[in-house]
Formats: sequence, C-alpha cells, structure tokens
Amino acid sequence: MKKAIKIIFDILTWILLIFAFIVTALVISSDKNNGTASLFGYMPFTVESDSMLPTFSKNDLILDKKVDSISELKKGDVITFWTMSGSQRIRNTHRIVEVKNENGNYSFVTRGDNNPANDTTDVMAGDIIGKWNGTRLKGFGKAMNFLKTRKGFFICIIIPMGIFFIFELYKLIVTIIEMRRPEVLTESDEEEIKRRAIEEYLAEQKKNAAENAPAEAAAKTESAAEQAVEKAEDTAKALEAAAEELKENTSENAPETAESAESESSTDTAENKS
Repeated sequence: MKKAIKIIFDILTWILLIFAFIVTALVISSDKNNGTASLFGYMPFTVESDSMLPTFSKNDLILDKKVDSISELKKGDVITFWTMSGSQRIRNTHRIVEVKNENGNYSFVTRGDNNPANDTTDVMAGDIIGKWNGTRLKGFGKAMNFLKTRKGFFICIIIPMGIFFIFELYKLIVTIIEMRRPEVLTESDEEEIKRRAIEEYLAEQKKNAAENAPAEAAAKTESAAEQAVEKAEDTAKALEAAAEELKENTSENAPETAESAESESSTDTAENKS
C-alpha cells in the first residue's frame, strides 16, 4: 500500500513539474513575442468575448498554430489577428468569410460566429498571428491568465517547484543515510550466507583436488619407480654376493678334489698291476 501511494505521489509530482516547465516556457516566450506565448509553434489564447459562440465562449482556452503560408488560408478558417480597438492594439479571433487577393497581396474579411455583421476592418497578412487548430479547453483561459500574473506564477509554479526540489533533496539525504547504515541481517539472510559459503568452500576444494590429482599421480609413479630401482639394486647385490661366495667355496674345495683324484688314480694303478 505504501509503495503504491509513493508511486502515485511521484507520478503527480512529475506531472506538476512538467506543467510548471511548460507554463514557464510560455510565460518567457510571451515576454519576448509581444505578449504572445508560443511553444513549438503552438500558441494558447484566452477567449475574451462571446463573439464566437457557439464555437467557443469567453474564458475558454484555444490553441493556434503558426501560419506557414498566408496563401493556404481559406474561407471558413478561424484565425487570431491583431486589430485596433479605439487607440489600443488587441488580439481578436474570428472566422474568415472572404479572401481577397490583389496581385499576391492577401487580405481577409472576418466575422464572429455570434456577430450579425462583418468586422469593419479587413485583416492584412502581417496582422495574422495564427490559425485555430480546433483545440478548445473550456474555462481554462482564466487559469492561464492567472498563471501569467506574478502572483499566480509564484503560487502555482514557484512554490510547487520549491517543494518538489526540497522533497527530492530529502529523499537523496535519506538514501545516503540508508547506504551508510550497517545492514541488519535476518535469520533467513544468515542461513543463505552460510549456505553460499559452504557451497563456495566445497567448490574450491573440488577445484584444488582436480588440479592436484596429476601431480599426486606423478609423485606416486616416481616413488614406485624409485622403489623398483632399489629392489633391483638389492637383488643385484644379493646375486653378486652369492657369486662371490660360490667362487670362494670353489677355490677352497679344489685342492681336496685334486688329492682325492690323485689317490684314486694310484689305487687304480696298483690294482691293475696285481
């Protein structure tokens, strides 16, 4: 629930910020364009009278588009233009009822939908501000006029934007504090950390065993070879000792054998003489 409220609050905050940016851009552009606010070629106007009833009425907000080519304007289009009211130059929005073209010099006869007669002065091409694109926001013109005042701009734009930036700064400070605060582990978190540590330890042992297996096998082979060499040397020494002993025995028994042979030979000779 708290998370949903936070998301909704963030969305509303950003909508307010975008709205404030748009209004600020319009106010700044109106100061640079003879009081006519413009944003990307679109101009919002507050309807000042009921002369265009029932198309739109007083205090409605309408949206005009900048005219790229005067020759494209035709009968039936609704245009906003500069006109004179006594000694004062004002904006007016009426419908074109006739287009005049004298050797490429355009002028327009206009009339309000709620007026019985045409406007007394034709509209020259240089007096045209924009063409109505059909957008109408009922009653929003008063709000726009209020926002254009210093009081309205301060209340509806400056204060909300200040609150927004203070709140964002507060969230940033809270985030930094949370990042620096030691993390409190729950029992389940501790169990998970232990399990991961055991798994990592077993994996490391398995890896070490796999890496050391060839070395251990080579060491065992080398040890067996050394033992075999030692046994072979012991066997050779034993054979050599046996050979020496046999040789010695043979040398000692040789005289006795000769004497025995000589005795036997003498006996045989005596017997033969007899």
